[in-house]
Amino acid sequence: MTSIHRLSDVQTDDVGEGTRIWQYAVVLQGAQIGRGCNVCAHTFIEGGVVVGDNVTIKCGVYLWDGVRVENNVFIGPNATFTNDREPRSKQYPDVYAKTLLKEGCSIGANATLLPGITIGKHAMVGAGAVVTKDVPDYAVVVGNPAKVIRELERD
Repeated sequence: MTSIHRLSDVQTDDVGEGTRIWQYAVVLQGAQIGRGCNVCAHTFIEGGVVVGDNVTIKCGVYLWDGVRVENNVFIGPNATFTNDREPRSKQYPDVYAKTLLKEGCSIGANATLLPGITIGKHAMVGAGAVVTKDVPDYAVVVGNPAKVIRELERD
């Protein structure tokens, strides 16, 4: 059963069965959220965001237009996403950069992803990493800038 906390502001009807959205979450019209997700408190999801099935979005995460999250992804607390390559006050790009989190990847707490990044299938981004370029499938990246330190075993 889908559960939307009464203290959240969910403006989209496109929320999958079994998804839980906790208090103080804001989900704008046009956002798509899949089945079996857990959207924790104090999160924000813009209208152009697509979230797959069985995704966990921990507290303090803001997903901006252009972010696409595939199935079974974990996004840790306060992970930061960006979508504008050259941000300026009151100046908005015609098109925002696309960020893709592929199937089964995990983003550690307080990681920062620059715009236009792809995180590969089952990859892991370490806590606090600053991701400036694409991360390959099954890679583990850490640091600033994030660098591959090892590869995970493939299923």
